[in-house]
Amino acid sequence: MDSLFLNILFVEHGLDTTEIAIGDNLLIYPWIRTIVRLNKCFVVLRNLPLRQLLEASKRLSSYVNYTINEKKESIWIAQREGRSKNSDDHTQETVLKMLTLSGNGNFIENIKQLNLIPTSISYEYDPCDYLKAQELHIRHDNPDYKKSEYEDLLSMETGIFGFKGRAHFEICTPLNNLITPEIEHLPKNECVKAVAELIDKQIHLNYRFYPNNYIAYDLLTHTNRFTDKYTEPEKTMFEAYISMQTNKIIRILNKDDAFLRTKMLEIYANPLINHLIALNG
Repeated sequence: MDSLFLNILFVEHGLDTTEIAIGDNLLIYPWIRTIVRLNKCFVVLRNLPLRQLLEASKRLSSYVNYTINEKKESIWIAQREGRSKNSDDHTQETVLKMLTLSGNGNFIENIKQLNLIPTSISYEYDPCDYLKAQELHIRHDNPDYKKSEYEDLLSMETGIFGFKGRAHFEICTPLNNLITPEIEHLPKNECVKAVAELIDKQIHLNYRFYPNNYIAYDLLTHTNRFTDKYTEPEKTMFEAYISMQTNKIIRILNKDDAFLRTKMLEIYANPLINHLIALNG
């Protein structure tokens, strides 16, 4: 949905739409494959054996480089394999390494050729919040738990049609403008880590916050730090919303309501927590 909203904004402003990287775990049925290909999507293969994964990563890297540098098209690609379940989003260094596999230069030279631009996305409500909290609870009880295709489809359907409230997209400072000579001369692994941190800081600094985020932070930390950002009726309404969403969780026999409430609050508080860390970083 993030990429679809962004492309709608591009169309409204007379800009070309982007191609979209989508994980094969979402392509459960043939009709889904057809729809995504009609919308300029290309498939990212996941959960492959190591050798096949390396080969697929090289092909993907080559396609990304070809699309950007030869076709002169933009690409939307996630910073990690799916959004984190608790909204504590950080760039996976393996994604950055994959993007540079097909280049002819060093890591920095290859990453600069892609002209990466971080984008910060903020929704007032996450319609999948209770599904994420449920999965965190199940994984807490069973670390070997694997999601079914039905669960992936339910998450996709809920994410598309569920209520999100207000939404904000912030196009951040291009990465090439942030890479310093000091970063360029770091050893490769340190360089990759530093670039990932640059991307994260841009995203975290540019979040847009709503009363829910401030309320969740205060409830999670048992403080009144942000009481000037919301009203008591807003707090009451949000607490009722958290209870309503938690009550939708019916797959767990021995529900730990306190655990689920904490995870629900983290979903809304973590973007603000990361923002505060970025401000002080």
